[in-house]
Amino acid sequence: MKVIVVGLGIQGKKRLAIARNDCVATVDPYQTGANYQSIFDVPLSSYDAALVCTPDECKIELLKYLLQNKKHVLVEKPLFAASQKELEDLRSLSISNGITCYTAYNHRFEPHFIRMKKLIESRTLGRIYKCRMFYGNGTAKEVYESAWRDKGFGIITDLGSHLLDTFFYWFGNKNTGFTLKDSHSFENRSPDHAVMSSDGEVIVDLEMSFLSWRNHFTCDLFAENGSAHIESLCKWGPSKFIFRKRKLPSGRPDEEAVTLIQADPTWEAEYKHFLYLCEKSESNIDTDLQINEIFQNLQKTALVGETL
Repeated sequence: MKVIVVGLGIQGKKRLAIARNDCVATVDPYQTGANYQSIFDVPLSSYDAALVCTPDECKIELLKYLLQNKKHVLVEKPLFAASQKELEDLRSLSISNGITCYTAYNHRFEPHFIRMKKLIESRTLGRIYKCRMFYGNGTAKEVYESAWRDKGFGIITDLGSHLLDTFFYWFGNKNTGFTLKDSHSFENRSPDHAVMSSDGEVIVDLEMSFLSWRNHFTCDLFAENGSAHIESLCKWGPSKFIFRKRKLPSGRPDEEAVTLIQADPTWEAEYKHFLYLCEKSESNIDTDLQINEIFQNLQKTALVGETL
């Protein structure tokens, strides 16, 4: 597979390092080391797929160009559009041309996220009552100084999209009606700390912050037969998974714990998954449509940057 990397920011450089010899060219209008300044200058015959790592506002047009020219696409999350139709058009293009349009959510390849999914699907937990996640990093100042990141819904779309995708990965589309429970702009123009919730089949609280000075992720799953917990990601390790089996009528639960101390495996695993999807011409735009609809509804009902 011959690929090009479009956008040589932080994510683009990570993708370039993983693609290695597959990469035949790089595109960036500002980075002097890029082979091309515009994707339209790259000969279409020279590549099969593009890894798109650009700011959000130019993604839709880039993807439309690539899909129209029958190029597989991996695009960094989030993939948002002003209307659902824009994403539906991308889906139609990928289907009609038999190519892959894949939005990258690398946390799906976290070992403990995979372990959680298997536990949920085993039904060992019985009825699941509540899922609570927190995802935080300390990038408030970096976001504030960015030319394009500190605007709109801020952290709600940035880290919130990761949390929504994780929930859909684990549970499918059981919940779609989310509300913005809390939103603050402490240091940034756009929200830098927020909570969104859903009272569907599984009650969900998703909290995100740019003000967590030590990067951290936690998940707590409370269920009929026990509980399951994740502490941290591999890249911030150690990363821990805990399953507690309920004692009846009460008592200290039996506990199984797995702790990982390793480098982040998600980027390499996701790239291999993308190549596999290209062979099968499969896409994941349906999840983007779900997430896009949730954020469109939140924009209609919430006052961004104010306490709700």
